[in-house]
Amino acid sequence: MTTLARAAILTNYPEVARHLGLNVQNMLSQSGLSASQLGDSTKRIPVAAAINLLEESAHVSGCETFGLRMAELRQLSDFGEVSLLLSHQRTLREALQVIVQYRHLINDSLAIFIEEDGKTVIIREEVVADVPIHSRQAIELAIAVMHRFCAALLGAHWHPISVNFTHEAPADLTVHRRIFGCKLEFGSEFNGIVCPAADLDAANPLANEAMARHARRYLDSLQTEDEHSLVFDVRKSIYLLLPMGRATIEQIAQTQGMNVRTLQRRLEEGGATFSELINGVRRDLVIRYLENPGYSLGRIADMLGYSMPSSFTRWFIAQFGMPPAAWRAQHNIVPHK
Repeated sequence: MTTLARAAILTNYPEVARHLGLNVQNMLSQSGLSASQLGDSTKRIPVAAAINLLEESAHVSGCETFGLRMAELRQLSDFGEVSLLLSHQRTLREALQVIVQYRHLINDSLAIFIEEDGKTVIIREEVVADVPIHSRQAIELAIAVMHRFCAALLGAHWHPISVNFTHEAPADLTVHRRIFGCKLEFGSEFNGIVCPAADLDAANPLANEAMARHARRYLDSLQTEDEHSLVFDVRKSIYLLLPMGRATIEQIAQTQGMNVRTLQRRLEEGGATFSELINGVRRDLVIRYLENPGYSLGRIADMLGYSMPSSFTRWFIAQFGMPPAAWRAQHNIVPHK
């Protein structure tokens, strides 16, 4: 089944593409999209097509920061129907909970997990398609949009500690530094933002409980059972929790608000099993990790949930017909010393 997301994920694409000298119509056509689709932000478009469009646009224009430049133009109102509820939350913590709860109305392909550890919070993000796909631009776009949202809500109270990416750093960090204004970590074990836990509880001066209640009632009327797939939601949760060593069926069931038996039954009804989904995500992530020369094979094994590198190697050979080191050699990827 093709994974769809609202065309709003490509907000500001035409402006950035034209500024960089691209022919917007041609670029959209090559990715199987059209200007009319982008004209209605509520229309649903294939996630893979949108991700490919961003990657190809970055490649053709020679601009490694294409996704960031789109994010730089984003406003709170670009969250669509959810923006009113977001703007009236009492704290950033409550606003992030709203994004997680109504993510199907914002961007179906976006996976978010808020991890709190003492005085620090990690806002983990992944962009998940129905097929393995290089998504550097989409990831940077999503994280930059989240950063801008937090800054818009908190103003001077927003003090991120770092912004983290699993991919390698670009040749020029000027745009990244301008947009994020904090420590940048590339070749990290996750994509997301690290911030002080105290930031999440800073009061939003624009909060209005009555307006928030009104907005929530309206959003609830838009939520329908068929708007999203449980199988896809589970897949997104695995993407986020697998590198943390927490993608057990018990943990994933908890993220979906159900017990293990119910999750297994619902997945069966959707034509999937938990073990198939885990294996599929491992296949997606292992290619991403192997393409990053900063990751050792031992580190990759650990991030995929293998305590022994030999177990990881056996799994990889069963999936791809060769050892991971041979795959890297075949693709001319030389690991960093």
